[in-house]
Amino acid sequence: MLKKERQAYILHQVNLHNKVLSSLLSHEIRVSEDTIRRDLQELSGEGKLIKVHGGALSHSFHEVTYSNSLSVYSQDQKKVIGEKAAALIKDGMFVLTSGGTTIIEMARALPPALRATFISGSIPAILEYMQHPNIEVVMIGDRVSKNAKITIGAEAINKIKNINADICFLGINAIDIKRGTTENDWEIAQLKKVMIDSSQKVVCCTISEKINTLQPIHICNIPDIDVLITELPPDAPILRPYVDAGIQVI
Repeated sequence: MLKKERQAYILHQVNLHNKVLSSLLSHEIRVSEDTIRRDLQELSGEGKLIKVHGGALSHSFHEVTYSNSLSVYSQDQKKVIGEKAAALIKDGMFVLTSGGTTIIEMARALPPALRATFISGSIPAILEYMQHPNIEVVMIGDRVSKNAKITIGAEAINKIKNINADICFLGINAIDIKRGTTENDWEIAQLKKVMIDSSQKVVCCTISEKINTLQPIHICNIPDIDVLITELPPDAPILRPYVDAGIQVI
């Protein structure tokens, strides 16, 4: 793979999954980690990603507030998903959410008359919920991940365990019919696991490009998911295995 092709692949993976690990990229591209680190340094110098220890972040993942800018990957598709997700929320619900740009689009699509309680540890999501005129907002506190802009750690996990949410919305990093949902950040994966356990209904939101992809850290199996939302129509061929598995696909 030529350098230009290699860097294009790296940049696409960063935009798609928000975060990449140097070790995983090295395995996928079959080059040394030193080569990956040099590529990340060069791409960072060009302002195309943010280099961090062990990998890199997309600019949208690193922002506290998301504008309608080119830094958000597949924003039009995420708006469609956000509108579909917002339609599932009814008055009086206790809603538990992760963070991420797709969840932000859901927050922006909430109808002004909606009265519900939203619970999250994601700082960008909380800021969006606070703009809504009629919803109650509960912040799950603990140590803050500077990279992901979300509270992490034992205290956050214990607080989530004490919640009995009506519905949980997860922005997911990868989903596969055999392996379920997977993540590339250990601490965020642990949060998502307890969010699933603390909710009566689990909704996974993802652009279709993340379907049939895999990341290193397991979150849940397919039977743990109640609803899958993408920008595609429910009868799209790529979604058929998930429909056949008993998931409500929207």
